[in-house]
Amino acid sequence: MADTNAYEGPAEAGFGDYVALLKPRVMSLVVFTAFVGLWIAPVPMNPFVAFCSVLFIALGGGASGALNMWYDSDIDAVMKRTAGRPVPSGRVSRDDALAVGLALSGLSVMMLGLAANWFAAGFLAFTIFFYAVVYTIWLKRSTPQNIVIGGAAGAFPPMIGWACATGGIGLESLLMFALIFFWTPPHFWALALFMNNDYTKAGVPMLTVTHGRRVTRRHIFGYTLVLAPFAIWLAFTSVGGPFYLAVSAVLNVMFIAGGWQILRRSEEQAEADGYKVEKRYFRQSLYYTFLHFLALLVQHWMGGW
Repeated sequence: MADTNAYEGPAEAGFGDYVALLKPRVMSLVVFTAFVGLWIAPVPMNPFVAFCSVLFIALGGGASGALNMWYDSDIDAVMKRTAGRPVPSGRVSRDDALAVGLALSGLSVMMLGLAANWFAAGFLAFTIFFYAVVYTIWLKRSTPQNIVIGGAAGAFPPMIGWACATGGIGLESLLMFALIFFWTPPHFWALALFMNNDYTKAGVPMLTVTHGRRVTRRHIFGYTLVLAPFAIWLAFTSVGGPFYLAVSAVLNVMFIAGGWQILRRSEEQAEADGYKVEKRYFRQSLYYTFLHFLALLVQHWMGGW
């Protein structure tokens, strides 16, 4: 009798596996921040053109995710958090991931240029290159500043959205970039505090691996202090107003307070309670960016100062 439990090789990839290849959770933030940057820009866009522009930015974000999974499949297989991804699990081959990433890169850039303007399309192309080559291939495995410099890739989408509407860059879009750029390190370092074993096994030089958790805690708190002025500064631009100012003030007080709590904790305390405070701060950081950009949308609807 045949053994029905015998291993028959990797399962055939389904549609959901190719969707997962595009990192939809990460892409959701890309889509939302790009939409906000486009919608609150001073130059109105045709709703259909705006929808297509955001769609093509989303495809570009998905392309970046696919290229990242293609190159990082070796370390993804080692890390518990990422071992179930389509490529390391064997559901999608590395060649297929590369093909999807390159195809979507070309398609998204070309279509954004036709739908909006070529400045925005060039900006999208640079963002894909920055995430796939500068961050994934170069920085991620070579320096503890990987997430600091590489975080720029995740901060570009609202600037691309703004460029779709205006054809250029403004102070407001630069401040939206700064908000995400300075938020990224404490967000990922909070994750690294309780996932440090994964990064150690994979040989990724996160700050927790190269300098230890104590130094990482100081850096997290320091970045919350640097972040707050840029986030609040947006309130006093053409896209800001009293509602955004109130929301940003509350969020930044909470974020700084969380960073201070992390700074004061010893490793013994953190290990004893299973890094509950660090995990809570990581979840808080997810809401921080979303609520800032949601507040910008609401402020746009309400009108500014």
